[in-house]
Amino acid sequence: MKLKNVVFALILLCSLISLVLAHHSFAMYDQTKTLTMTGKLTRFVLGANHAQLLFELLGPDGKPQLDANGKPVVWGVETGSAKQLAGAGITVETFPYGTIFTVSLWQLRDGRNFGAMTLTGGRLIGCGMTFPEGGCNEKTGRVYLNGGDTQVNDARRLGR
Repeated sequence: MKLKNVVFALILLCSLISLVLAHHSFAMYDQTKTLTMTGKLTRFVLGANHAQLLFELLGPDGKPQLDANGKPVVWGVETGSAKQLAGAGITVETFPYGTIFTVSLWQLRDGRNFGAMTLTGGRLIGCGMTFPEGGCNEKTGRVYLNGGDTQVNDARRLGR
C-alpha cells in the first residue's frame, strides 16, 4: 500500500512540475529569419503570459502599406508578459493607439501576418505619434526592448 502511495505521489509531482514549466513552443515560428518592420499601433492587448501589439504596416516613407484590395496590411506581434513590458517601461500609456514603432519578429511558419518578438537580438523601438524623418530606428526613437539574456532565451526558444 505504501509503495502505491509513493508511486502515485511521484506521478502527481511530475505532472505538477510539467504544468509549472509548461510554455508554448516557438516551433510555429520560422526562426531562420528575423523580420524587422515598422507600423502604427492599432491595438495593445495585455495578457498574463504574453501581450500583443497589433499594427498597420508602414513603408520606409511612413505611408501605410496596402494590400491588393487597397486596405492597410495588418500585422501582430507577441511579446513578453504585461509585467515584463512594464519593467521595460512599456504600458498602454506609453504605447497608445497610433504610436509608431519598429519591431523585430519571427513570422508564423504558415505565412500569416503574425509573429513573436525574437528572443535574442529582438528589438522594440517606440517613435511617438509621428513618423520620424529617416524612419523609426534607434537613432530617432526610444529602444524599449533589445534582446535579452541569451542563455535563458535560447533555452526558452529550444523548449527547455
